[in-house]
Amino acid sequence: MDIILASSSPRRRELLASAQLDFSTLNVDIDETPYDNESPKDYIERMVATKAKAAIQQLNDLLQTNKDNFSEPLIVLTSDTIGVLPDGRTVLVKPMDREHAYSMWQQMSDSVHEVWTAVQATQVALRPKLAQTPNHKQTLQVVKQQQITERTEVTFIPLTAAMMSDYWDSGEPADKAGGYGIQGLGAAWVSRINGSYTNVVGLPLAQTVALIKEMR
Repeated sequence: MDIILASSSPRRRELLASAQLDFSTLNVDIDETPYDNESPKDYIERMVATKAKAAIQQLNDLLQTNKDNFSEPLIVLTSDTIGVLPDGRTVLVKPMDREHAYSMWQQMSDSVHEVWTAVQATQVALRPKLAQTPNHKQTLQVVKQQQITERTEVTFIPLTAAMMSDYWDSGEPADKAGGYGIQGLGAAWVSRINGSYTNVVGLPLAQTVALIKEMR
């Protein structure tokens, strides 16, 4: 069964490829703004579900324009990663600017935060021809779907203003949840982790591979 990773993250693509799985990729663009008073759990579950819907819509658009041919059924894989402060409510997302990054880092300095990743696997297949309406081409429909959420504790060293300034100027933090990359320069800020390392990178690999096997 073919796998489509609906993500523009090179880190997720590299992790999934390291599991020696064959997959293709699809970029999806959605509004990732949290709702007022939305819990971290509700936020990431909404993100992966919304990404899946957007990906399926793109695939259906390709079907309607005959611009792509693919075997089916398919597994559409979506993922979203956030940091969460010890209060269990404050979400650490991708920094909007330097000031936003500094604000997050100051709260994470010399403290423990959690990294949460939600992963959704959605199996889709062509709708039976008898269910098609006249004058309309076939479309994909959801057969089944399942979500998992992985959490990892991350401990930061005390951060100085100079450390934060240098790191922001490196350009690495801009597209990462919590404004740091444990697989890059941000590793120097991490004194220890408790849980899945690949989860902090952006995709809990062992758990994701197990989820894919369950969906097949």
